[in-house]
Amino acid sequence: MKRTLYSLMLSENVVHQVDQLAHKMGISRSALINQILADYVDYTTPERRIHDVFSAVESLVRSSCELVPFVSPNTMTMSLKSSLEYKYRPTVKYEVELYRSGEQQLGALSVIFRTQSAPLIEQMTAFFRLWKYIEDQHLAPRLNGAQIDYILYDGRFVRSICRPQCDCTAQTLAEAISSYIQLFDRCMKGFLAGRMDAQQVEQAWLQQMSGQMLLL
Repeated sequence: MKRTLYSLMLSENVVHQVDQLAHKMGISRSALINQILADYVDYTTPERRIHDVFSAVESLVRSSCELVPFVSPNTMTMSLKSSLEYKYRPTVKYEVELYRSGEQQLGALSVIFRTQSAPLIEQMTAFFRLWKYIEDQHLAPRLNGAQIDYILYDGRFVRSICRPQCDCTAQTLAEAISSYIQLFDRCMKGFLAGRMDAQQVEQAWLQQMSGQMLLL
């Protein structure tokens, strides 16, 4: 969103109260005033929409025993932690970043894993490559030219999130993001535990995503 410098005459007492509140919220004076004015004129800023999406995702996965959400106020990212069914129960962190603006990319989903186990790293790498293959085959043809980027490096698998091709509410977007992460987490755990092979992972993806109207 384009930002322009404006000059305003404000009471010192008002500014003092604004500064105190901004400090508590961890944002700048300008950001707080911008949000206050946006709320007053009933305009949803990109920051407010991102906050609403993250709050909805947190509510949707809160009841799950598989994912633990963490949301920091006034940030463009949120994270969810999950424990793998492996010897020492290593954790995986899903980090969702949403952009304020952009052409095709709404944001990015990062899967961050910290392990020194060579066999586990090999298995996870195989799963990430399988996941990309499945989406190249079944998702890419439905995106009308939109591109998904995948990167795998140093204990991190990053997948871009496509901007929806239709208008949607923060709740609808949150439902799509949370269900996608839950699908990914369930399939990855099944694959690593030996309960699911490549064909079963693909079938699970197709079962959930084939009828999905909101494609990310």
